[in-house]
Amino acid sequence: ALDITSRSLVEVRPRPIEFVDIAWDRLEREAGRAVATIEMLGQSARTAPHPEVADIARSIASQHADPGRAALAIAAAIGDAVEYMPGVTGVHSTAAEAWVERKGVCQDITHITLGALREVGIPARYVSGYLHPNPHPEVGVPVTGESHAWVEWFGGDWQGYDPTNGTEIGDRHVLVGRGRDYNDVPPLRGVYAGPVKGELHVRVTITSEV
Repeated sequence: ALDITSRSLVEVRPRPIEFVDIAWDRLEREAGRAVATIEMLGQSARTAPHPEVADIARSIASQHADPGRAALAIAAAIGDAVEYMPGVTGVHSTAAEAWVERKGVCQDITHITLGALREVGIPARYVSGYLHPNPHPEVGVPVTGESHAWVEWFGGDWQGYDPTNGTEIGDRHVLVGRGRDYNDVPPLRGVYAGPVKGELHVRVTITSEV
C-alpha cells in the first residue's frame, strides 16, 4: 500500500469577473505576444471541440463586440447544456466524447468550455483545484470536499468562471494549478513500482478557518 497525505493552509478570496475594454483584433495581437497566452490558444486531444460546440461558440462570439462578454456567454452556455453526472465519462474522456453524451463531471465540462473558447481565438486555461461544498461553511468544522476544475480566459486580463456550477470564482474555490488541460495539472503524478491491484481511494477534507 502507498499512502500520500498532503495538508495545506490556503488563503482564498472571491475573484469577480471584470470586463476589460478590448476588441477582437486587439485581443488577437496581444494573445500572440506571450507564451502564456499562445500556448492556451491551441487545442489538445482533450479539448478539441465537437463540431456542434464549435458552431455554438462561433455563433455566440459573433453576437459580442467584447471578447470577455463573449467568453462568459460561451462558458455559461456550455455549463447549461451539459448535465453534471458522475460515472458517464472516465478520466481519459475527451471533450467531444462528453459532448455527445451531454453528461459528465467538472473535468469534462471544463474541457468542452476550453475547446469552445479557443475555437473563437480566446486563450483559455484549465484550472485544477478543490471546492468547498457549503456556500456558508461553519468555521472549524471539517467537511468532505471535492476535487474540482474550472476555466480562466484571457481578454486583456485573466478572468475565471466555474461552468459546472454556473458561478464566478469565490472563496469556496481553492486553486492548485493551471494548464492547457487536465494532463498538465492532475492532482497527483508520479511513478510506482510494485504489485498493482487497481484499488485507489481518495479523500478530500476541507476546513474553513475564518
